[in-house]
Amino acid sequence: MAATSAWICLAYIVGLLLTGIPGTLLGIPLGAIAILLAGAIASFVAPRLWRNSPPARLWLLAGLVGLIAALHFQMRLPQPSPTDICRLINSPQNGVCQPSATATTPVFGQTFEVEGRVMSAPELTRSDRYRFHLEASRVSSSHQGKLLLPAQPISGTLYVTIPREKGEALYPGQRAIVVGSLYKPQPAATPGGFDFQDYLRQTGIFAGLIAQDVRLVAESQPQPPLLWSIRRQIIRAQAASLGLNEGRLLSAMVMGKSAVDVPYALQDEFRQAGLAHALAASGAQVSMLIGVMLALTQRCSARMRLILGGSVLLSYIGLTGIEPSVLRAGVMGGVVLFALAAERKVKPLGSLLFAAVVLLLWNPLWIWDLGCQLSFLATLGLLVTVPILSKWLDWMPTAIAPLFAVPIAAYLWTLPLQLFIFGVVSPYSIGINILVSPLIAIVSIGGMITALAALAYVPMGEFLSGLLHYPLWLFIKIAEWGNQLPGSQHAVGTISVPQVLLLYGLVLLVWGWQRCQRYWWLALGLAMGLVAIPAWAASANLLQVTVLPTDGNPVWVIQDKRNVVLINSGSEKDQRFMIKPFFNQRGINQVDWAIAPNLHLAALTDWQQMLETVPIRMLYSSSGYQQNATEAIAFRQSYTALLAKLKIQQGNAMQLANRQTLQLGSVAVKPLTPDASVLQMQMGTQSWLVLGRLNRRQSLQDLPSASVLWWSGQELDPQILEQVKPQVAIALVRTPSDTSPTKAWLEQHQVKLYALPQAGSVQWTRQQGFVTTLESNPAL
Repeated sequence: MAATSAWICLAYIVGLLLTGIPGTLLGIPLGAIAILLAGAIASFVAPRLWRNSPPARLWLLAGLVGLIAALHFQMRLPQPSPTDICRLINSPQNGVCQPSATATTPVFGQTFEVEGRVMSAPELTRSDRYRFHLEASRVSSSHQGKLLLPAQPISGTLYVTIPREKGEALYPGQRAIVVGSLYKPQPAATPGGFDFQDYLRQTGIFAGLIAQDVRLVAESQPQPPLLWSIRRQIIRAQAASLGLNEGRLLSAMVMGKSAVDVPYALQDEFRQAGLAHALAASGAQVSMLIGVMLALTQRCSARMRLILGGSVLLSYIGLTGIEPSVLRAGVMGGVVLFALAAERKVKPLGSLLFAAVVLLLWNPLWIWDLGCQLSFLATLGLLVTVPILSKWLDWMPTAIAPLFAVPIAAYLWTLPLQLFIFGVVSPYSIGINILVSPLIAIVSIGGMITALAALAYVPMGEFLSGLLHYPLWLFIKIAEWGNQLPGSQHAVGTISVPQVLLLYGLVLLVWGWQRCQRYWWLALGLAMGLVAIPAWAASANLLQVTVLPTDGNPVWVIQDKRNVVLINSGSEKDQRFMIKPFFNQRGINQVDWAIAPNLHLAALTDWQQMLETVPIRMLYSSSGYQQNATEAIAFRQSYTALLAKLKIQQGNAMQLANRQTLQLGSVAVKPLTPDASVLQMQMGTQSWLVLGRLNRRQSLQDLPSASVLWWSGQELDPQILEQVKPQVAIALVRTPSDTSPTKAWLEQHQVKLYALPQAGSVQWTRQQGFVTTLESNPAL
């Protein structure tokens, strides 16, 4: 019976995983059809080829359960209602949320006033604004005092961001009116970028609002939620004696970062060091709570122990927020409490499988939640791999071996997924986790004690929190030290689904087949080859140009075999959300040649930031015009600082010479103006012209013809177009209007036009030609 139940549970999970196969047939997901057919075929083939095969009826039942799981997933996919507020956004590419008949024509500066109920606790964003979810009930819009849309009922949930000073007093349950601009969340515009649209859609949100003001509705407001008030009291008490960084770190290690505004700089430090799990509430905290409750209730009856333990467990889950990782730990903890009450043994793997099925029955969309995936994989690794590693490490003292076995097991089981999503390896992660294991235990236990003390008597909680200063300080310093080690973050490039499956196949082979365990080193070598060899082969003959859709000057990344050319640095925001994720996705760890055209004071700061992201071997620059003597002095000082950073990284710098050709591998780059704002590039038979700021006197002087033209998107002199004769044009901003002479010329000459805001990144390779990131065809 237990084996049959486990088989059905696994079939349900596999059915959900197969929803990752795109496409439908007669409205049925292809993954659902695949698992049904697989079950039917296996019912005939497996009993004949596999001596210990499950019976045919069980294969058929597994296929049917997988089909139901995929259909359940499809039914639970959020869809906007006919009155959802997203339908007021009049956009031709509005995805699943098509505009309604009442949608207003977009007006620059149009203001929406939305009334609704605050659904989530406000959290700080990287831009130092508060974000929260608002359940909309009424909406109106205006422009410069003119009413465009009268107040009317509306539905749906908004993702709202407001200035920090406006959101300090907000809490869930309040009714508020927010005033600002509606927008449609965008998908990932670059390879490896964050898909904001899909992230919000998973929570049933299809529109966002950038608010400038918020005011409470003039009626009696509800009292703050009890759990929210408890959480706030704990956070304030722990931060009072420890300061912002250490206090928020302590609170996050007790309640999870979903319930605490941990400074983003600290989050980044821990994420890069492989310590992100320390900021998540999960099994460790739940195990401590259950252990304490069982110790305190030894004299109680089994039923009373179950009731008290369950009540504490549910309260803790509510305190940390409804997150998959803590729910997983909560369900497994509940199984332990129930088993103790019933005087039955607990099978850890069975309880993990039960927790997975319970959570995925409640919300099947969590199958693609990264936090949920990492939580279950890490727990699975601890259950099945730690015993094997502990056996191998039996030469160590009993108290020391788990410090090595636990991080190694969790790392092995989560690494393939991390490579698939991020494409980055943290070589020192295991060693750092071993170092901080005692600190995590001390801080977690101490944090729970100080939290309880803060609830009983705030000054006592503040005093006890102060005693944890040195462990917390040391914890942060170890993370910072680990990130300063050479090669602390190594981009290997994202791997494919078949590679992920093969890597997990090797892990399962070593775990499940005892004979293979002695050859673990061979499995490790095969795993490294599975990652390294395809990446090496792909880059052997690679010639790829990528134009990233940055806000300002264009950022070009040219990959010539294993050499990388970077043109322009982008802003700090561009580097964080576009350039760095793209480098990780492509496995780029250094830039061989960088070109900084029209270098000015503000751009120097961006290039210094870029050097912290990736080392540069050679930087070519051309200075722009400095407006006054003060600016010129500041420019020289910043440029000197940039050269110093380059020297530390063993890089060099050189000034660009007007009309001097640079041979960068097989790529030739030639500045056509003194400030290099106009560049000619030659890659094999493909010629490119980057047309930046062009002096009118120079507009027709020696401009070469080019296969591809990049320009700002503003109006161009038709004579320039006649001289360049492009076959493809790439515009930085949205394309000109239909009456534009530039657009008319491009259409008349059948020039394929890509506008970066609609196209996302534009990539060119010799084999595939031009490909854009966004799914819709942006070519006009």
